[in-house]
Amino acid sequence: IVRKTRRGWQVTLNSAAMPRLQINGLYAQMLGNQKESAHAGLQAQLQQAKWMIRNVEQRFDTILRVAQAIVDRQTAFFSQGPAAMRPLILKDIAGELGLHESTISRATTQKYMLTPFGTLELKRFFGAGVSTDGGDATSATAVQTFIRQMVAEENRAKPLSDSQIMEKLADQGIVIARRTVAKYREALRIAPAALRKAQAVAR
Repeated sequence: IVRKTRRGWQVTLNSAAMPRLQINGLYAQMLGNQKESAHAGLQAQLQQAKWMIRNVEQRFDTILRVAQAIVDRQTAFFSQGPAAMRPLILKDIAGELGLHESTISRATTQKYMLTPFGTLELKRFFGAGVSTDGGDATSATAVQTFIRQMVAEENRAKPLSDSQIMEKLADQGIVIARRTVAKYREALRIAPAALRKAQAVAR
């Protein structure tokens, strides 16, 4: 869960989704008062339980650190929305936290973040950069947001073709190929211009 505080955007874990694990104090005390040889099997299980709890705590700590690192790099998104999403790759977060990329991948797979713009999988915050005329880079998510807005505002009787969308993006300094526009449009599950026009006529 991401909230705006005096210190900026801060991440907290959803306590309702976290398992509450603890060792029964009575049993732990009883085992502590007995000789190890008397309850060797139970002692081993107690140690295993402690390791499991420690591993779970470390896992949630890693998720929190990764989520906060993502938020720190995507502050524009949280203030302005998807169109302000910046390019970000696993390697960036891995290098910042001193973790392996595979660890970052596991920590962001099927993990979700409640943001001011909806609930998003952590994977959504990662994406390669798309060059702009100004020399900066924007994210694929931002480009998809622009495409969605263009289609939402288009003349239904004359829907925008992929080439026209490409030209409009170029006017905003985002230069990508028509086939890339088609790929992003399909990812957004937006039909081609001809089909959108047919659907408009049918209505």
